[in-house]
Amino acid sequence: MLDQLIRIAKEAGEVILDIYARQDVGAVQKGDGSPVTLADEAAEAVILKALAEHFPDIPVVAEEAVAAGDIPDVGTRFFLVDPLDGTKEFISKNGEFTVNIALVEDGQPVVGVVYAPALGLMYAGDAEGARTSRCADRVFADWSPMKANPAPAKGLKVVASRSHMGSETSDYLERFEVAELVSAGSSLKLCKVACGEADLYPRLGRTMAWDIAAGDAVLRASGGQVRGVEGEPFTYHLSRVAGDTAFANPWFVASGAFDITQLEKAPA
Repeated sequence: MLDQLIRIAKEAGEVILDIYARQDVGAVQKGDGSPVTLADEAAEAVILKALAEHFPDIPVVAEEAVAAGDIPDVGTRFFLVDPLDGTKEFISKNGEFTVNIALVEDGQPVVGVVYAPALGLMYAGDAEGARTSRCADRVFADWSPMKANPAPAKGLKVVASRSHMGSETSDYLERFEVAELVSAGSSLKLCKVACGEADLYPRLGRTMAWDIAAGDAVLRASGGQVRGVEGEPFTYHLSRVAGDTAFANPWFVASGAFDITQLEKAPA
């Protein structure tokens, strides 16, 4: 399955790049105020068609389809798709946007691909581990394994949201010794933790399941983890946030291969 999802993500990425090269990407606002472009819709059409062809028995929950009211009945096994994560980054043309496809089983993200087409980077993970590759001449070759960092001896290298860094995140980080704070867009933040470029990614703000499931799958495959802000298990079962939509995420913290609660500063 993972190899097939890589091919599907690459095909969607090619469609995105065609639109990315245009002066007008057709950006409009959805009902919730978030932006959507021609690329979001075109890439989702490519992904949905390919998943229906190769995995017809697995329901697909896709961001733009849900926004249009198309919400399938899902059981314990389904795909989560964000055809263009980081639409603001796409519109600003900084390259930090991704194609996300994940398979969820029994609430856990077990297979995932994250593709950053403008950067030529593919991240992939399943039960056999996590790997990454850079596209060369339209081909992904020379795959490298990824391993999340163990607990650092000194301060944490933290990656945070470029567009959604709030006071709650700043307050949370006061618990720890932070050696470096960098920003990045889209699900690339999870992938930076998965490949050891960062130790910690806290997200104390609203996200949706399709935003992070693929990156979460890659991170877990690399030995890292995603948990709630107090260390509780993080799952993708429906309706996890009271009063919000079925696919809304609770706040979470992504980390390397260590227990982040063990690195909190001693009380003053």
